Amino acid sequence: MHPFASYVLRSYYRATGWNEDNLYANLTRSSNAILDFSVPRGLHLSISKAPNGLFNTSYSMNAMPSLNGSVGYIFTSCNLDVKSSGSVRFKDMVERFKVYHQPRRPEGKEEEWLAGERSDTRDYLLYGRLYLPTGRLDALYSTRLSPTLQALVAAISDPRSSLSSEKRSRGDNVSNVMFSLQHDIGKWCSEYTYSAEDGMWGMRVLHNFGRLRNPTEPPEDLNSSPGTRPKRVDEEEATGGGLKGRVSAGAEFYISAKERSAGVSTGIRFTTLPDATPPSLQLPQSSSSPPAQSFRSPPSQPPTTITALFNPMMGHISAAYAARVSRDLSMCSRFDFNVYSYDSEWTMGA
Repeated sequence: MHPFASYVLRSYYRATGWNEDNLYANLTRSSNAILDFSVPRGLHLSISKAPNGLFNTSYSMNAMPSLNGSVGYIFTSCNLDVKSSGSVRFKDMVERFKVYHQPRRPEGKEEEWLAGERSDTRDYLLYGRLYLPTGRLDALYSTRLSPTLQALVAAISDPRSSLSSEKRSRGDNVSNVMFSLQHDIGKWCSEYTYSAEDGMWGMRVLHNFGRLRNPTEPPEDLNSSPGTRPKRVDEEEATGGGLKGRVSAGAEFYISAKERSAGVSTGIRFTTLPDATPPSLQLPQSSSSPPAQSFRSPPSQPPTTITALFNPMMGHISAAYAARVSRDLSMCSRFDFNVYSYDSEWTMGA
């Protein structure tokens, strides 16, 4: 399940209109939710509370295999609709297969004026968590610089970071600070990162093919004839079957001056359009209702996501196919292959 901090962060993105699913880093989120979920170890207890819409607190304790805990605080500039345990949907608290809506250009906040001067401020989120008894501190700061630009600063301060170079090379906990700048215009989304600990610079870019969703377009008139009804966004011409959707492609590149290493990868994703069939069309037709042929509903197709990743330097290829086969069941299969060693792996889950 999502930790409380992740749930609040997603609520913050939703409240500010930022689409985190338009990032290249989340290209394979649908298949990862089914195949790469984390299995908790030991006994974990967490209690979180939102005294008001701007401030949130969280306390957690691990009883096994060792006794430790943490205290976290989150403060935001906007009121968040953080639901209680009794009213929040279980689907909102777990990673799951989902077909996301068509990306669109983020919109900024409405301007607020006071005595002839602008009084509105940028949206931001502050998060901090202290781990006991180790004394490790995690921090995150996120702010919107403009409607299409977001900046993030993430930091880790660990007193145990004064380790030998041998232990650091094994990946032990070290202190670090990372800067990230995200630019999203709907059709294009780019991300630039810098990690101070290893001096690594990175860039990611994702491009969405096809039209963008325009929230100002008039709604579709289901009672109109097929010849006069306006064309639905992303609707394709009739091709006699097959899945209809949109394609996204992207790549990433990073280089570390300290480690004298570099990496590159590229990926492509095909996803079907979200089911836009109104609930009234999904109900049985009565004798007094118009015949079903007078409605031109979107073609029926299972929600599906197909992804492919390729790392030319490591020779790694990964292809995944995920679909929701019924209302309560989603399935996924993934095939990984290395062109240099011929090692392969097939994974499936539901």
